[in-house]
Amino acid sequence: MVHAFIMVKTGAGESEPLLEPVRGLERVTEAHIVAGAYDIIAEVDADEVYEVLKTASSGIQGLEGVTDTKTYIAMDD
Repeated sequence: MVHAFIMVKTGAGESEPLLEPVRGLERVTEAHIVAGAYDIIAEVDADEVYEVLKTASSGIQGLEGVTDTKTYIAMDD
């Protein structure tokens, strides 16, 4: 099992409208609006790293209003 955090930057005023679509993605287990350099943090669980990257690229980056993402793979169990 791969656990990851995907940091999401959105356009101005886009965080709240994007939160539910991010939460609705298949491998996203949690998502929260946060203050700081990124606007949303999504937690993802998948069987393979490829599935995490697909969630970030096709899933989250494919949503209108998302401007950037960074993906961090958890190294602990």
